[in-house]
Formats: sequence, C-alpha cells, structure tokens
Amino acid sequence: MKYVNGKACELKIAYIGGGSRGWAWKLMSDLAGCEDMSGSVYLYDIDFEAAKNNEIIGNKFNSADGAVARWDYFASKTPREALTGADFVVISILPGTFDEMESDVHTPEKYGIYQSVGDTSGPGGIIRAMRTIPMYEEIAEYIKEFCPNAWVISYTNPMTLCIKTLYRVFPEIKAFGCCHEVFGTQDFLAEMIQENFGEKPERHEIKVNPVAVNHFTWLTEATYKNIDLFPYYDKFCNKYKGGYTNEQIEKMLKAKNASFVSKHAVKMELFKRFGYIAAAGDRHLVEFLPGKWYLESPERVKEMGFGLTSVAYRKIDLADRIARSERLRSGEEAVRIENTGEEGVNQMRALLGLCDLCTNVNLPNRGQIPNLPLGAVVETNAIFRSGTVTPVFAGAIPESIYPLVSRICSEQESVSSAIAERDLEKIFACFINDPLVTCSMADAKILFNEMVENTKGYLKSYNI
Repeated sequence: MKYVNGKACELKIAYIGGGSRGWAWKLMSDLAGCEDMSGSVYLYDIDFEAAKNNEIIGNKFNSADGAVARWDYFASKTPREALTGADFVVISILPGTFDEMESDVHTPEKYGIYQSVGDTSGPGGIIRAMRTIPMYEEIAEYIKEFCPNAWVISYTNPMTLCIKTLYRVFPEIKAFGCCHEVFGTQDFLAEMIQENFGEKPERHEIKVNPVAVNHFTWLTEATYKNIDLFPYYDKFCNKYKGGYTNEQIEKMLKAKNASFVSKHAVKMELFKRFGYIAAAGDRHLVEFLPGKWYLESPERVKEMGFGLTSVAYRKIDLADRIARSERLRSGEEAVRIENTGEEGVNQMRALLGLCDLCTNVNLPNRGQIPNLPLGAVVETNAIFRSGTVTPVFAGAIPESIYPLVSRICSEQESVSSAIAERDLEKIFACFINDPLVTCSMADAKILFNEMVENTKGYLKSYNI
C-alpha cells in the first residue's frame, strides 16, 4: 500500500461472497464516492458467474456520475487468487440457499413456533449456524494462509457465531462484525428528537453506549448535544403505547410486503419494563425473548406491529435482484452512487489513518462488558484509528436485563462449542434450551431431526 497526495492507493480488497446482489453493490457505491482511497476489489463466490456479473457492474461505477475514486474489479476463481495480498477482506455469504432457509424458518411453525427472521437465534438460527460455521472455519484457514495481516469485515449471520469461529480457528485474525441495527435505533431516536426539539439530527449526532450481543443490543446511554435522552424517550413511549408511525412508516406498512417495517412497539414496551433502550429492529429483538411474549401467534405479531418475514417473499425478492443484476450488467439500468449509510468504507479509512471513527462492532469480549464471559463475542462501540480497533469499555449489563442477555450469550457460547465438535446431541441440548422452542421435549427432538435432514446437503462434516 502507498499514499499519493494523502490518498491511499493500490489497496486490495477481497470480497468473499462477491456474487452478492445487495451488500456488494452498496460497497461499490461507497467506494466510488470515497475520494481518499483507490485500488482493486477481487470477487470470489462459489457462483462464479454471479461474481463475473459483479465484476462488470463494479467497473461501471468508475464512470458513474459522482465517482471520485477508481476501483478495478476482478472475478476470482479461487480463494487464493482473491485473498493473496489483500489489505481488507469482506465476508458476506448466504450459507445454503433459500430452500434451506425455508426449512429453518417455517418447519417449526408446525409446532406453534414462529420466527420473524430465523437467521441468528431460535431453532432456525441454530440450524443455520450448523451450515455457516464449517464455511467460516474454511474461510479462516484461507485468511491465515493467504493474507494473515488483512483486516476482516464480516456481515454474515449469525454474526456472533461467525466472529467466534474466525477467532477460534485463527486467534491472531484481525476481524470484526458489522451490523446496522443500532443505526436504525439511532434513526428512531432522531424521530423522537424532532418531535421534542423541532430539529432532526443525523444519526451520528446521537451518542449511544451499546451493550450485549448482536441483534439483542441495548443502549445504557443515549445523548444528543449532551442532553440525556432517556427521560424524553420515557415520555415518548408513554405517548405511543400502541406503536409509533409516521408518514413514511404508514406508507411502507401498506406496501406489498411490510415484513421489514415495524411500529417499534416492542422496543418501547421493553423500555417501560426494563428501563433500557432495546437497540435493534423489533423483528430481531423478539427472537431472543421467551416465545410466548411476542411470537406466540401471527395475531400477536400483528398486534405488536412488526412482521414475519416469509422465505417465499425472500425468493421473490431474489428473483427481482437477479433481474436487476442483468439490467445493471447490460447497461439497461445505470449504476448510481449514493450514500448507503453503512460504515464499512469509513472503517477502512480509519484503519488506514485517514480519519478516526467510533462505531458499534462485534468483537471478542476483552473486558468491555465485565459481567459477560471473556472471549464471548459481544457488541459495543469501538475506536478505529490507524492500524487499530479498540473496544470501548461499555460497562456491565444492567441487572434488569442481565438474565435475558446472559442466557443468550451462554447459549451462543454453547452452540459454538457443540458445532465445533460436530456433536449433534450437544447441539440439540442448545436447541431445546432456546427461549423460542416452546414445544415438548419429544416434539423438539422430532423437529430438530427434521430440520437437520432438510439441510443435510450442507452438513457433510457431521457424518450424518
């Protein structure tokens, strides 16, 4: 790597899952709009044609309106080619297909178990982890061999278990997990601020202290211009007990699929009950809570104003994104440079010494949350500076939410160990201990066996 006129040049980014029809395009847009970095991006995917399409699409960003940096894109046929000499590695993969995810999410419904996402916790999250962890073990070995000094940014779910796996296989790895759920909560707080103060800040102007684990993160502090937001949030929650909406949310709720929209009723109810701000989307939060609280039935889900994301919808959406990929590749649709709101490129800039940054990331616990196990992957703020990522001391999990958070953290640690050992009985013990698994022990065993059978094409290392 070298610098020319204060610009970091000749960088190499390896993108594992480089056929992505979502995250990859966001990265391309953010890179093209970043004036102080340039280089090449190598796209590796088990679907080489998808990576080849993204090579063509990525190179189109160099001539798009607003492009201020040049990045050359190359589809790679091997991990070695993509990773060798990389400065940064981005991992964004789909572990399996939506057919496997359909089983993850919908098979438990036969036993009255509903999941709003099914990719992190609950029975679906555990089975997905069985597919994902062996893939991440392999990726960690590749990074260790081909680019051991690279910074690794992971977006794949279940994020906690993915980061845990990278460090288990390659303890010296420089990896962290990125999630934008806290950003969404900051945006929600901005709505509250506008109502109270008549001005709507950008999310980064709202300073927060996130603690706990990915998708079940809580804010123990939130300020705007040194104003404590908790008293205002308390009044806001009292005012909107049935859930908050604005014109944009109402419009989205009436759209063809409103699975990704919520009225924030869950997070406001949790604040009134526990005294801290739950900092993820409602559809994620509910999957870490006892199954009878919010996921008891579709009727209860509707009452609380969030959605169950059907895999049928995800399949339709994938078909739409594949069609868009072809339009972008052919030039029928022009690529556009727009600010995606993601932090990945700014994190790279900070690590190169081009700026400083404080943002929430997932890292092994080195004491940033003193009452959770050391080594468990937790989500807190971290400071990004030249060549370093330093977790911010977030403090202990508050007493009121500690039983909820510690149970999930312990389950994730147990799932990680059981899958590392490929021990189906230990994995099942985690499965029946999950708060969403509300059926009988006998039915849980039948369900577990059926879900494993449905995904066994990706479980060859388990000797099933």
